[in-house]
Formats: sequence, structure tokens, C-alpha cells
Amino acid sequence: MTTAPDITLPTMPAAPGLSQATATPRIKLSRRGYAIDHPDRKLGEALMANALGAADRDAMDGILRQLVKASVSGGKPCEVNLAFMISMVKSIGPRDSVEAMLVAQMVSVHVMAMRCAHHLAHADDLAQHDSAARALGRLTRTFPAQIDALTRYRSQREPAITVQNVKVEDGGNAIVGNVTQHASVIVSDQPPAAAARALRPADARRRHDAADAGQNAQA
Repeated sequence: MTTAPDITLPTMPAAPGLSQATATPRIKLSRRGYAIDHPDRKLGEALMANALGAADRDAMDGILRQLVKASVSGGKPCEVNLAFMISMVKSIGPRDSVEAMLVAQMVSVHVMAMRCAHHLAHADDLAQHDSAARALGRLTRTFPAQIDALTRYRSQREPAITVQNVKVEDGGNAIVGNVTQHASVIVSDQPPAAAARALRPADARRRHDAADAGQNAQA
């Protein structure tokens, strides 16, 4: 009987300035549920809540329980899948409760899509093949839709940019008043007539002023 050789996986170096005490802790699963693997319970909960974008301990506990259920492999939760999902949530960086829920859905959909891809690759008959293919298609269409939803939600939370005191050289154009820009749309707070006068080229204004001066001289 041949014994397989032991395989030692290389250890990735820690990021600069990131100690083990401040890194996102892993989750230990048991029959009673889950536990955050960190020597300081409160610090471990705070680090996990920050990684998941949870506002408090109840939100963190709820999201974690949902991720644990979504990590199931072979009929029971999988610590490897769960660690991957938490890492992906942290890398996306949810900024509030809405983003936290949406990002949790995104990573869960990805895991389920990969699971369907595995079933598709190992389908024994046409019925299994078609079922896995349909499920995989729906999940892979859902994922980019979730990305679009997250992008739109984040863009709505970004503040507008207001520009004041714009200097325009001769021959240039200007918009009078405060200018607010939203996604390449520029809106002036002045009425159309005032804006039109402001947009008149400088040389046209000089010709108009010269004509007025001539009329005054003749008078």
C-alpha cells in the first residue's frame, strides 16, 4: 500500500500593517452553531461586523447565519466556503445595511452558481444536465443584475459637485450662477435669459458696446 506524501501549503505573508489581532477572524462551525475564532470576543465581533458591513451585533449575527446556510456543501455547512464568502463580502466593502444584504446575496448566488456548474459537469443523464444548465443560466444572469443594482444604489448616495466663481477668458463660454453636476448633466440656477447673456461670446459683447458708444456720440 502506497502512502500519499504530505503536502504543505505555503503561508501567505500578512499585509503590511495588518496584524493577526486586527485581521478578519474565521468562523468555527459546530453542532451548536458557529463561533468567531478570535482571542478577544468583543474585538472579534467588531472585526466581523466591519467586514460584513453590519450596523450592530444583531445584524452581524443575522448575516452570518444566512451565509452559513448558503455555504452548505454535502448536506452541511462548509467552513471553507464560508471563509471565502466572508472574504468576498469584505473585499466588496458594503457601506450600509442595504449594501450588506445585497452583497451577501451576491456572494451566495456566486457560490450556488459554481455548485450548479459542478452538477452540470457531472450530470449522469439528460434530465440532470438540463436542470443544472437552467439553474446555472438563471444564477449567472442574476449576478450581473445584482452588480448593476449595487452600482446604481451607490451612485445615488454620492454627493453632487457644486462649482462657484468660474473664470472665463475672452472667447470662452460661461454659465452664470452655481453649477451642480450629476453624472455629466450640468444645470444652472439662473433663468434662460440670464444664461443666454452669459453665454454670448466676448467679441460680440465688445461690438455691441462699440455700437452703443457710436450712437451716444451722434446724439
